[in-house]
Amino acid sequence: MQSRSNMYALWLLLLAGCVSIVRTSPVRAIVVQAPFDAGVPVVVPVVVEVVEPDAGAVIDAELDTESSGGEEPGEAIAGDDEPQEVAPEQTDGGLLYSADLSDEELARRWREAPAELGSLSMGFVEEGRLINGVPFPQGEAWTVVSPEATWGTSETVGFVAAAIEQVRAWFPDAPKLRVNQISAREGGYLRPHKTHQNGRDVDLGFYYPGGETVRVREREKVIDVAKNWALVKALVIHGDVQFILVDQRVQKVLFEYAMKAGEDPQWLESLFHSGRASMLQHARRHRDHFHVRYFNKRAQELGVRVAPLLAVRPEENLALHRVRKGDTLGGIASRYGSGVAAIKKASGLTSNLLRIGRVLKVPLRKPCTTCPVPPLIVVPPRRLPPSPPSVDAGAESAIEASR
Repeated sequence: MQSRSNMYALWLLLLAGCVSIVRTSPVRAIVVQAPFDAGVPVVVPVVVEVVEPDAGAVIDAELDTESSGGEEPGEAIAGDDEPQEVAPEQTDGGLLYSADLSDEELARRWREAPAELGSLSMGFVEEGRLINGVPFPQGEAWTVVSPEATWGTSETVGFVAAAIEQVRAWFPDAPKLRVNQISAREGGYLRPHKTHQNGRDVDLGFYYPGGETVRVREREKVIDVAKNWALVKALVIHGDVQFILVDQRVQKVLFEYAMKAGEDPQWLESLFHSGRASMLQHARRHRDHFHVRYFNKRAQELGVRVAPLLAVRPEENLALHRVRKGDTLGGIASRYGSGVAAIKKASGLTSNLLRIGRVLKVPLRKPCTTCPVPPLIVVPPRRLPPSPPSVDAGAESAIEASR
């Protein structure tokens, strides 16, 4: 009788979606608390490996709150319009940015002193890793919102810092800018983004009058337009920007301001109104922040060259796997040619329970033949204004336009 009651309770739980069972072995009993007042917890025979649903909404529909770039419910859902990697012009196989390292020297350093290679941007922005990343430092001109999610390549961190410092030079009264998420320390999936996986994507807040974030839907009506245009201009001048994602309504006020400030019309057209070649691209749910993606000349090229050498260092010969519904440790191990014990050790797991959305480190036993490796690329020239302004000239034109 007791057995029948237990099985009946289990079926009720399954129908309610309160527990997810993955069929494997061996079988053991776990305790599941029913969602109704059953008096006592129900003990039911289930398997060892259980994929537990995350608290809250589904990963890909979670709001991207300001700490990760967005603020308004319904405005900043994770990665909804984040474009995947589209490779620019490719090389003919020759090295452009790391030719100082021969293949032999590169192999030696990777084997003996990998830190000497600097940051490595591996794979693609939506399926990649970060090796030898650097944390974004705290600074006088910015605030790092999420230090644990603000790791990037040294190139990316340097580009962003230089741009913000340029704005502060043009506007000494500029408040601190919020530097939101870049990548996790070792890259890979960073909740709630689809991209931000290899140290080249950066979410930056807006400048507001008085420095305090104004949390309204129509951000373009409350931002400090002069300082935000200065930021866009500084980003383009001081870094190898691939594109900047921001809502078209914000773009409109920035473009109109820059025209009134006397910026070169042809240059502005190339930034705002050149279709898919525009530097600024519209993206839904990017009405409250800039999403900047950079080219990394050296980090990307070295990432391509190091990929075949990963197996030389077993601790770096990893795949990063984000747990999805239906995953089991055994299935993941089989997919990558790894082992359950190895995955648990590398990922710090103490049981076989998996949480949807968690990123696992999967040690590989041999070189990965299915891992994504982008082609060598040619980074296009920076899209500079016709006559790069001096700091004083830039400040004077920006201040004049704001009057």
